[in-house]
This record gives sequence, C-alpha cells and structure tokens, in this order.
Amino acid sequence: MSQPPVAQKPLALITGGQQGIGLGIAQALQGAGFRIAVASLPEANAAAVREGMAGLGHEAQYYQYDMAQTSGAAALLAAVEASLGPISCFVANAGVPAKIRGDLLEITPEAWDHVLDVNLRGTFFLAQEVARRMVARQSRHYRSISFVTSASAEMVSIERGEYCISKSGASMMAKLFALRLAPLNIGVFELRPGIIATEMTAGVKEKYSARIEAGLVPAQRWGAPEDIGRAVVPLALGQMAFATGMVVPLDGGLSVPRL
Repeated sequence: MSQPPVAQKPLALITGGQQGIGLGIAQALQGAGFRIAVASLPEANAAAVREGMAGLGHEAQYYQYDMAQTSGAAALLAAVEASLGPISCFVANAGVPAKIRGDLLEITPEAWDHVLDVNLRGTFFLAQEVARRMVARQSRHYRSISFVTSASAEMVSIERGEYCISKSGASMMAKLFALRLAPLNIGVFELRPGIIATEMTAGVKEKYSARIEAGLVPAQRWGAPEDIGRAVVPLALGQMAFATGMVVPLDGGLSVPRL
C-alpha cells in the first residue's frame, strides 16, 4: 500500500526529539507515517540537534524552544502550524535531570526550580496550548498527547528528590488532561520509562549495569529509546483510543512489586 502524500500525513511534535528517548519516538512515528516536528534548545547540545535532525531527513523540521520559558508556547505552535499545519500527536518528552545527585536535605531552591520549571511547569503550559488548539479545530486524524514521565513518578530515589517530584506531578498532569479531553476523542497517555540507555544516563552506566546484572530489572537489560518509540505508535494511531488515561510502564518489569 502506497503512503499518502506528505501534505496529508498527520503531524507529530516531539519536545526533545533530537536525541535519546525523544529521537527514538520521532523515528518510530516517522516510520508509522507521521511528519515530524522537533522542539528543543540547540544550546544544550548543538551537535546532537544536527545529527538527530539529519537522521530524520529533510521532511522533519526543527524549532528552537526553551521549555522553561512558558511565554513562548503560543509562538512555537503558531510557527509549527504555519509551516506544517495542525498537530495530531504531541509528545511531551523533554526533561532535565537533577543537577546534582545528593542528600534530599541539601536540595536548594535553585536546583528545585531548574528541574520543576522544565519537567512540570514548562510541560504543562505547552501541553495546555496544544490542547487548546486541538479543541478549537476538528481533524480527520485521531489526536493524542503523550507525557513521557519516568518510573521515578512512583519509585523513590532520595538522591534526586526534585526529579521524582517533577515526574510524579507530570503523572497527575496526564490524568487531568485525559479527563478533560476524553469527550473529544483526544487520547492522553503517560509513558513511564525505566532505566534507558541515553545521554542522560551515561554518567551512571557502570552503577546501573551492575545493578541490572544483579537482578534490578527482570528483563535483564537496559532499555533502549526504540523500546519507547514502539510503544508510542499504537497510541498515536488511535489503536488504544479507549484506553485514554493509561499509564504504560516501559521498564522491563522494574516497577513490578516483588517479595
């Protein structure tokens, strides 16, 4: 079966889609017939942006966006829509880790704001603007919003408390948007990756490799960005539409309670 013309393909916007989990999601959605728009800060890793976008090909478009600056949400979406049309699939993937892993009792307001401004505040207000535009416009394509949180939304790591709190808050965010948008057949989902091999986890590779080998992850391996990408596709295509509000654990069994 031939693919529809590019202009008729649904559009997916992925924050942080230039590397890691975001790139895995972008590649999977592109393979499923979506056009791709990526939003991120180039200053964080300009080489990764160039490499990631080159891998996605000339049809994918990049937009500079600072998740911590919520005032830019409307302008970002206006720019995307002007070039590519309305968004059918939004994946809120961009996030930052704790600046320093350390004592919970030593977290500073600056460290707290660094994480919460992006992972929670910035994510909410961009998703809100996406949702407003989806509500205001009918579409022949199924629409969805997926929040990439973390196993840390539920599992506690006291050395990075601000990160856990941000992901727990994002989990509630997904539920709230799911209920608000369910009557309009706009699906909302929460993806909870576990220990995934990305740039963000490179600094703890030895630590977690040893723990995985010792049985921490029942699947006995690191997760990969493509594991997350494969899970997003049926959600974005509407194949799981009646499961709106669903939490999808993508952690190889890490979060399953055990004796």
